[in-house]
Amino acid sequence: MDHVNHTRTQSFLLAGFTTTGTLRPLAFLGTLCIYLLTLAGNLFIIVLVRADSGLSTPMYFFISVLSFLELWYVSTTAPTLLHTLLHGRSPISSAVSVCFVQLYIFHSLGMTECFLLGVMALDRYLAICRPLHYHTLMSRQVRLWLAGASWAAGFSAALVPAGLTATLPFCLKEVAHYFCDLAPLMRLACVDTSWHNWVHGAVIGVAAGCNFVLILGLYRGILRVVLKLPSAASRAKASSTCSSHITVVALFYASAFTVYVGSPRSHPEGTDKHIALVYALLTPFLNPVIYTLRNKEVKEAMKRVSVRIRAILKEP
Repeated sequence: MDHVNHTRTQSFLLAGFTTTGTLRPLAFLGTLCIYLLTLAGNLFIIVLVRADSGLSTPMYFFISVLSFLELWYVSTTAPTLLHTLLHGRSPISSAVSVCFVQLYIFHSLGMTECFLLGVMALDRYLAICRPLHYHTLMSRQVRLWLAGASWAAGFSAALVPAGLTATLPFCLKEVAHYFCDLAPLMRLACVDTSWHNWVHGAVIGVAAGCNFVLILGLYRGILRVVLKLPSAASRAKASSTCSSHITVVALFYASAFTVYVGSPRSHPEGTDKHIALVYALLTPFLNPVIYTLRNKEVKEAMKRVSVRIRAILKEP
């Protein structure tokens, strides 16, 4: 499509969700509650890991890093979702650049989570398969390096899809989504985006796919070792340390692959925003629940911290 005969848009309009009547305030209040609980839950994990020495292990260090990431990840899109639920179709800004900033930050954090989930699988592999060398291999310096490398890789990889999308001419302005994401933005371009779609798929596919394959390979090794453990109790204990991570990986990758694998035009317009609710809102909300609900170490840490707080409050 030739963009010469079109007028380029100077702003984007977020379509959001078509809610009317009493459903709109209910949707707004429900989303607001989920958002606030997500912030509280992830902050709780970060504070608890720092406050209790019993959680000063590599596994809980990476869980706290994931919680820190989720605070920013959910805050990138949830305020926009709340705004569209309250006001309906809304301009994101008078400047198109704000939309691309949101696109870049969201994908940076999303790809950082891909790398971080791979690092967390490596941590579980070393803890179960190399227990005698675990604390040496996963020293504080190594932990910090792996966490920093995950953030650097995620924010570097996201430069490609966000940068390429920002160079496109856009002739339509209504984004069929509640935030600026790749697929709905690509549908608004005045030109053929086949090459851009291929590059986007390659970058996101390599980042997400390689980490997913790494996770599968590491858990294959973990499974072999767990099956050789002598007692059912030891097998159950080893499995329990991995079950939370596997659940988070399944939630994140299942929804993300549904949206980002294939051409943006292969999905019906408007369906992306419904699927995005899973990985952009629901997964950050569930992560604290998944990592704490059946975790004995976290429950014991909560008891220790609460005892210390009560003792401090009783002091004259």
